[in-house]
Amino acid sequence: MKIYFAGPMFAKSDLLYNEHLVKQIRALEDSIEVYLPQENGAINDKTAYADSKMIALADTEKVLESDLLVAVLDGITIDAGVASEIGVAYAKNIPIIGLYTDTRQQGSDNQKKLAALGTTAENQFHYLNLYTVGLVKLNGRIVSDEDDFLTLIKKQLTS
Repeated sequence: MKIYFAGPMFAKSDLLYNEHLVKQIRALEDSIEVYLPQENGAINDKTAYADSKMIALADTEKVLESDLLVAVLDGITIDAGVASEIGVAYAKNIPIIGLYTDTRQQGSDNQKKLAALGTTAENQFHYLNLYTVGLVKLNGRIVSDEDDFLTLIKKQLTS
């Protein structure tokens, strides 16, 4: 199975988290091939040069070759490149699994947090772009836990 890993990749913390998740995915089964864009030095070595067309063509080719796209949805907003990769996968009916670990999603039954929604600038929850979320949900699922994320990937191996 070919998996495209979409995740933010510009902060050291992003790079390390991506490596952490991909290591776990690769350990699921020997037949899994994971494309992690940050490992493609031809377009993502930031000390070198790759123009926008080179990056778009290389990553789009890998999305289109994939059997599954997995995406990290964390961040201030969903990373623009991740959102684009999700759009390509959706358009080609490639299954998508999103991982959204932001802790602000917790407490959805807390009455004080819910009441705060009616007060300007007191939203206690994190917002994700609903268009991008909808594309993921139309072709797959979003989970908030790494174990659930890996379990869904395992299920894709047998389907």
